[in-house]
Amino acid sequence: MNRIIGTYETNNYIVEYSKVGNGTPVLIVHGGHSNCYEEFGYAPLLERGFQLVTPSRAGYGLTTPAPLEKAVGRYAELLDHLGIDRVHVIGISAGGPTAVKFAGLFPEKVRTLTLQSAVVGKWLTAEHTEYKTSQVIFRPPFEWLTWKLLSVVGTAFPRLSFRPMFFSLSTLTYAEGKHLVEKEDIEEVRKMNCRQRSGTGFLMDLKSSGMLTEKDLSRISCPVLIQASLNDRSVSTAHAYFAKAHIPSAALKLYNTWGHLIWLGRGSEQVHRDAAAFLKADGVIT
Repeated sequence: MNRIIGTYETNNYIVEYSKVGNGTPVLIVHGGHSNCYEEFGYAPLLERGFQLVTPSRAGYGLTTPAPLEKAVGRYAELLDHLGIDRVHVIGISAGGPTAVKFAGLFPEKVRTLTLQSAVVGKWLTAEHTEYKTSQVIFRPPFEWLTWKLLSVVGTAFPRLSFRPMFFSLSTLTYAEGKHLVEKEDIEEVRKMNCRQRSGTGFLMDLKSSGMLTEKDLSRISCPVLIQASLNDRSVSTAHAYFAKAHIPSAALKLYNTWGHLIWLGRGSEQVHRDAAAFLKADGVIT
């Protein structure tokens, strides 16, 4: 993947970003613990003639930490800097609030919005065990050690370390879901753990999820596709149904993939086909 990495700087604020591919531009709003080096779902879109622009979200990578609305405004400035008038937007997982805000605040820049396994409302809160754990293991500087350990163990014992990851991402037991796991998924999860970092971004994500309102969703005027796995433990299908209920004319598609990472395993090819067809239907590929 021939990825170009750059930074956009203005008023003491830095946005790190990557560009890959040629063709119709798509703004990828990555999920939690990620950055502009994200890879999930990229290859099928590149093969179908899209250019992918991925800013590291606020607090991730080299991008300056900032409140949600300020960060969204910087992405609009980044597109202007790159000479891009309008984009398709794909919001992934914890990047859902950012994608929704961007589509609502800058409708003139957005052709379509796709939400994949996306957070669109209150997510992990103080009463959840996952929230309490995250405050420890994903807080700087400990988050570096967390990902280093996952990287080292995953590289040394990829199959053994895959199962606990499966449990954290899927509502299925491994016995129930192993027929949905492809051989390549173990390597993809290993590579994910090697490239992930939380920075200050993930703890900001936990706060941002509670900032979206029904008004934010109803403000969206572009075509919207919502994609989610029936077996997602990380972001339940309640988020997908909530988005469908409050975004005008949104289409909802649920998949029997093995969990949160809907780009992996059996059933993922349909996810890729639906996403690409939705983007192409806007009639922007020539």
